Amino acid sequence: MQTDDNEQLLYPSDIRHLGYCYQRGIGTEKNEKKAFELYKEAAKRGNITTINDLAYCYEYGIGTEKDKIRAFELYKEAAEKGNIDAINNLGKCCQNGIGTEKDEVRAFELYGEAAGKGVINAINNLGYCYQNGVGTEKNEIRAFDLYKEAAEKGDIYAINNLGNCYYCGTGTEKDEIKAFELYREAAEKGDIYAVNNFGDCYYYGIGTEKDEIKSYELYKEAAEKGVIDAINNLAVCYEYGTGIEKDEARAFELYKKAAEKGDIYAINNLAYCYKYGTGTEKDENRAFELYKKAAEKGDIDAINNLGKCYQNGTEKK
Repeated sequence: MQTDDNEQLLYPSDIRHLGYCYQRGIGTEKNEKKAFELYKEAAKRGNITTINDLAYCYEYGIGTEKDKIRAFELYKEAAEKGNIDAINNLGKCCQNGIGTEKDEVRAFELYGEAAGKGVINAINNLGYCYQNGVGTEKNEIRAFDLYKEAAEKGDIYAINNLGNCYYCGTGTEKDEIKAFELYREAAEKGDIYAVNNFGDCYYYGIGTEKDEIKSYELYKEAAEKGVIDAINNLAVCYEYGTGIEKDEARAFELYKKAAEKGDIYAINNLAYCYKYGTGTEKDENRAFELYKKAAEKGDIDAINNLGKCYQNGTEKK
């Protein structure tokens, strides 16, 4: 990397902060490539925190091509050098198989280590492990307590997860009003998944009065930010004219998009479109294939619909 004279005079931590400004567009135009190069320079000069930043760039393709193996290596290096955020990120790699083989037990251990050192997001991740039995035995009460702790410390994902606990009665008594309040808080603080959940509250009247227009707007916002559940939910709005004018062709397009991204409910809904010619031409063979696919992934409605196909003799010819 070529640096100008001013950059040569900066401390590694200052170079990192300059990179952060370019990455986020703070006081200058956003320039992710420049941010990446500055992180690289700061890391080269021994700034450990920047090794974690550089790993993040490789993981998500910020200013460089995605390289999950390189991301894992750098998280590991930063973690071994004592960066506590990198310990948490290394846990995510182990949990999800990012640049390495999945190792849920190791992920749980790393989250525990990072949480013990004060990483708030690691407290949330540890809660997830207890809720879902990732690398440890399920313990919903412990999960709730950890989500609550992380939420109180400001982790927006924990606020959303705590909302889920209150909605489902996971580790605590069910409280839909509390769930609604937490989804709203997390959504307002920028959690895109909470935006979708907040939309559900208005759609179904969870902890608040039903508001179809508001639910549509929230699903649209979350869908535009890439939440797959929200893409399917938005399609439902278009199919039935919920909060927006009915548009079956648009519903079909959105079901297709969500199905291609792996949403099992969307796969079932797409099958329905093909079966009945909703927003597309009828194609019972394609409908059967999709019902079968969604059923194999565990969607109860799809299992029922597949049974009807066999019962009525509309299985693939």
